[in-house]
Amino acid sequence: MDQRRTIGQLGEDLAVSYLECLGWRILDRNWRYRKIGELDIVALAPTPDKGTLVFCEVKTKTGLGFGTPLEAITYAKLRRLHRLACMWMASHEMGYSRVRIDAIGILAPPGGVPAISHAQAVRL
Repeated sequence: MDQRRTIGQLGEDLAVSYLECLGWRILDRNWRYRKIGELDIVALAPTPDKGTLVFCEVKTKTGLGFGTPLEAITYAKLRRLHRLACMWMASHEMGYSRVRIDAIGILAPPGGVPAISHAQAVRL
């Protein structure tokens, strides 16, 4: 279990670095709400207006034995992320005109170079 946590943390750190390189501002990481779950990354994506609030789910895998990292994000997980995003917005009382959920997949093979895939506006 410790190794999975370490790999997950590596993936989240890579995802944060990737988003910051794109000019995104990280607002929160690993935000938890009671028994519902956790938001990996909450960020503000730059857009011509004030920006878009984005809730990012990060999945990190070391191989493709059970599919790609993005394929590991299920419909049930997306529903939970939607509920968590609503809870985060309610607790932070900030107004955003645009909100979306993104998924970031990190494929980090042992001894290899990690590959990042970013799916924007993931639909339920």
